[in-house]
Amino acid sequence: MAKHSLRKINKIDGIPIAFNRINVDTDQIIPSDFCRNTGKTGYGVHLFHYWRYLDGNMDCPDPKFILNESTFQAANILLTRENFGCGSSREAAPWALWEYGFRCLIGVSYSEIFYNNCIKNGILIFTLESEKINNLFKSVEENAGMSMNIHLIQQKIITPEGNSMHFEISEFHKFCLVNGIDQIDWTLQFEDLIIQHEKKVEDGFPWLSLKSDA
Repeated sequence: MAKHSLRKINKIDGIPIAFNRINVDTDQIIPSDFCRNTGKTGYGVHLFHYWRYLDGNMDCPDPKFILNESTFQAANILLTRENFGCGSSREAAPWALWEYGFRCLIGVSYSEIFYNNCIKNGILIFTLESEKINNLFKSVEENAGMSMNIHLIQQKIITPEGNSMHFEISEFHKFCLVNGIDQIDWTLQFEDLIIQHEKKVEDGFPWLSLKSDA
């Protein structure tokens, strides 16, 4: 499979959705019924499938589900509550979020595997203290459809009202997102050093070499 090329992230501007549900697991994000593809595409249309469509019928979007509201059709920032992305480790969950259009997730807590899968697929994801999340939810709900700005370099959010809010993210994850690389790309920066080390080990301990003499 061809390697997915990641986009560099510096600033994300867009419309946020206040997704006010707790303990949203990966099977609700992308049901297992739709995890049969061999690639990373074809999942976005099934994001939150059984919440998004009445009786699971794609011809009948549920008008009460927030993603189906006209105000949020171009939303690309998802505010979440506690324990978003729990459950199975399926990587199709961030693939579905990405393909739908979400570029940033902000929440109280995430499962570690889901969090890391988002990062390595180029989705900016971070947590805020409960008080900050509550204030952000209130801001977004009172200013539905208004734009919000995420500055990754400065690690700050500009709310719809224009207020600034700081967020934390690890330096490693920040470096990867800003430079559009994943953990494999980061490791390959040191390819020459790795080759030199392997050659040194091979020369010093030839019996450890896996190469055949044939």
